[in-house]
Amino acid sequence: MSISPPAAAPLVDLGPVAQLRAGRLAVRLPLLYVGLVVYGASLAMMARADLGLAPWDVLHSGLINHVPMTLGQAVVVMSFVVLVLWIPLREMPGLGTISNALVVGFACDATLSLLDRPDALALRIVLMLAGVGTCGLATALYIGAQLGRGPRDGLMTGLVRRTGLSIRLVRTGLEVSVVLIGLLLGGALGIGTVVFALTIGPITQVLLPLFTVDLDRPRAA
Repeated sequence: MSISPPAAAPLVDLGPVAQLRAGRLAVRLPLLYVGLVVYGASLAMMARADLGLAPWDVLHSGLINHVPMTLGQAVVVMSFVVLVLWIPLREMPGLGTISNALVVGFACDATLSLLDRPDALALRIVLMLAGVGTCGLATALYIGAQLGRGPRDGLMTGLVRRTGLSIRLVRTGLEVSVVLIGLLLGGALGIGTVVFALTIGPITQVLLPLFTVDLDRPRAA
């Protein structure tokens, strides 16, 4: 007689107040903030590997070539620019949304201050792969906390809802667009960008069920 594994907790779409009322905050809040700090650290790891950045970070790295700010500050600034784009899409930010906009950039800069670029190519490859892997883990952690989408995720879902296009098409269009803009600004595109694009989805898909918190009343919501 075989025993089936327990079903994964469902992801639910709640408003900002309902997110906080859904219970288990003692688990969800640490999950959210650990995820965001790890996310920022993963961006710094890919930056120090110097083998190419994630699509949005190609844009961020291009921006800092022209504006006197750090990579983490560029992440924060662009997060709030993207949040302005939420207004016509009528997306509702949550605690996780605002926290994402701030914590990821600060964690990125803090990690950059502690981490140097390795000299050996093999070490840079390891650092790049570790950055991609930890980014997938961080994404699963903060999404699993169910306290609101990040600014860029919300832009994607808002466009999907407004246009009726598929998530895959909208996400691809957004990421191609930000990479092209980043390249025009002199951003860092490389093999790491390709590895990130091909693997971040599968990594997150595997890890997300492990970290998604089952809310007290998901079905009622």
